[in-house]
Amino acid sequence: MMGIHQPQKELFSYEVDLDRRVRTDHPLRRLNSVLDLSFVRAEVARCYGFNGHVSVDPVVLVKLMILLFLEDIPSERELMSRLAERLDYLWFLGFGLDTPIPNHSVLSKARKRWGAEVFERIFVRSVRQCVEAGLVDGRKLHVDSSLVDANASNDSIVEGPVELITALKQACGAVEAKLDEVTTTPESYEAVADRTCSTTDPDATVVRKSRGDGPRARYHHHRAIDDQCGVITAVETTTGAVAENRRLMALAEQAEANAETRPEILVADRKYGTNDNFVAAQQAGYRTHMADLRKSQANPRQEGIFGEEEFVYDAATDTFRCPAGQLMKPRRIHPVRRTQEYMTAAKVCNGCALRERCTRSRTGRTVHRHEHQELLDRAREQSHGDRARADRRRRQYLMEGSFADAANNHGFKRSRWRRLWRQQIQDWLIAAVQNWRIMLRERDAEKTAPSAGVVALTDPSKIVWIGAEMWKSSVSRAQSPLLERNPRHWALPAIGHRRSHPDLRWDQEPNVIHVGAE
Repeated sequence: MMGIHQPQKELFSYEVDLDRRVRTDHPLRRLNSVLDLSFVRAEVARCYGFNGHVSVDPVVLVKLMILLFLEDIPSERELMSRLAERLDYLWFLGFGLDTPIPNHSVLSKARKRWGAEVFERIFVRSVRQCVEAGLVDGRKLHVDSSLVDANASNDSIVEGPVELITALKQACGAVEAKLDEVTTTPESYEAVADRTCSTTDPDATVVRKSRGDGPRARYHHHRAIDDQCGVITAVETTTGAVAENRRLMALAEQAEANAETRPEILVADRKYGTNDNFVAAQQAGYRTHMADLRKSQANPRQEGIFGEEEFVYDAATDTFRCPAGQLMKPRRIHPVRRTQEYMTAAKVCNGCALRERCTRSRTGRTVHRHEHQELLDRAREQSHGDRARADRRRRQYLMEGSFADAANNHGFKRSRWRRLWRQQIQDWLIAAVQNWRIMLRERDAEKTAPSAGVVALTDPSKIVWIGAEMWKSSVSRAQSPLLERNPRHWALPAIGHRRSHPDLRWDQEPNVIHVGAE
């Protein structure tokens, strides 16, 4: 007999068990199993008194903010409106059906009361959890940055003299955009960020993302990820005016502190391949697998001209010998570039038979030598090697994949809130959420990974050892069911982007890879 449902509001409901209503493989249930927020109450206890109204549990507030970015919910008001109708959200928070839904304002009040340090601790905890799970090798570090649009329209931007804009930013308590570091920008140069200010978010600075994109108020997000599984080990947020290549060493130091492992290799694109970064990395003991910025700045006027490598340096006399055999003596020191300039007499250079192949300057050829030229040469030699090029190819999809995941799934590309310290909170929470998702992904891969097996290779010469953690080979799909598709290559599920398998052997004679114990 066909039944007919009679919709009627129940006066009492004693049989609703949220723990039974949320499936065992629900993403929030899996996330809750790795979430460690036990320290939050002790961390924020200083912000609360001993009498008066009872606040919402700080752990609940943190979970609400995690939901905000995990589910990419547009606003805190929208989060609270969805909360009453989502049983999985209620279960994740430990609420019941009759638990009052907090007002959205408790989240903004908590952020202001606690400060940004609590959220930095949450991010660091996520890094430590990944380290304990064996997902961080720490030996190789990939670095990159991305611009984030501030929560301010172009209509809020005012322009004026540098003095007036500086006074306006000071009145608003804006953070100074510049850093006390060596730069090649002349002191007389007035950047656009120095002449403009957003009245809505004075911490953000007006910068241009690319040639086809117009200027607008933005922040700069700097990120470092570990090579093994793509775990984010360092995050820094600055104003948009801070160049990305000036935060390389700071990210390396932060990654070392967070993961408690010192990196050996720094991998970055050509924007980081400056003389200052090469020298600083070598002085700190890192191998530099960064692309060389000098290679991308070829001057058309120098085509067919002798390169500086054609000039022989004599350390004993501190002179250069040009291709024509003439002696080039030191002339002056460039304090900003930190280089010594060498040249020969103008009449000697003008009368040289090789002048057409040496210079097109009227004053003659000059050669520059950095004060730490030996370190610079060593760094460039490392950056031009095959291993460095392989690392930079891997960096492309590791870093871009990390940024794309943050943008597509967690609202990374636009600020939810205003002011720099709030943007820092957003970046720390997004990075922590991504790390927890990596933990869950790797844990699931462990369950499905084969315990033992044999994989045949079509060509052993195509096997390449990348870094120290990944195999790459030309293998056909039909040769083994143990293979899965990877964005860059065919790889074993037990290896892939993850740590190397503890029981991996390659027998050259039968041309097979064994996975599992003998």
